[in-house]
Amino acid sequence: MPDRLPLLSTTCMRERCMDSSDPSDPQSQPNPAASDDLDAKVAALEQLAQTLKDDPQELLRLLRRLEQLHRSIQDGPFRASLPCGRNELFRLLEDMEHSGGWPYIPRLQLRTFMDLLQVPPALAAVEPAL
Repeated sequence: MPDRLPLLSTTCMRERCMDSSDPSDPQSQPNPAASDDLDAKVAALEQLAQTLKDDPQELLRLLRRLEQLHRSIQDGPFRASLPCGRNELFRLLEDMEHSGGWPYIPRLQLRTFMDLLQVPPALAAVEPAL
């Protein structure tokens, strides 16, 4: 089982909530520069994936690192940033629902992967990718 960060304790959450900033504070508003930076980094990762397109071992390594990053953000900064109040949490969940839900990274099961390798090439061209 992969290493997981422990859940935030209620004490830690209470301390953070007492310290929380005003929603009208510019620091709590979306940061366009950070969004541009994220877009540039995602584009760089897409370019890296294209560069590695003929190297399955390195692509697998990239996928594993992305999964680690996802877990690290989810269990660390994201969890720590969750709103303390019910209304704020409800607004966040509502926004998540409207914008596509939880960002889940599905893991291809080894058995499924092996089954996909058994599909005749003619059928593979016709069937949609999973």
